[in-house]
Amino acid sequence: MQHKEDVKMQRNSSNKGDFAKDLVEYIALSLVEDTNSVRVTQERSGNRVRLELHVAKEDMGRIIGKGGRVANSIRLLLRVASARDGRQISLDVIEPDS
Repeated sequence: MQHKEDVKMQRNSSNKGDFAKDLVEYIALSLVEDTNSVRVTQERSGNRVRLELHVAKEDMGRIIGKGGRVANSIRLLLRVASARDGRQISLDVIEPDS
């Protein structure tokens, strides 16, 4: 079994333009138990970027947090990180099908 740090280092080797996607993936990998189920997809439209975070059903509580605090904190970090580029980034946490 790989350690979380090893998985994070291997998966965070994208290009510089995907900093927001990499940031969400890094945070999610730090929080979840099932690192293999973490997936971040990205859609761009002009200066808007929409990220979707997919995690295992068992890890949804860790990502959302009590009262949505963890998810909102991740959104705040994205907003701050993207402000210098003039982009708007949204994050949706997608509930797993099963």
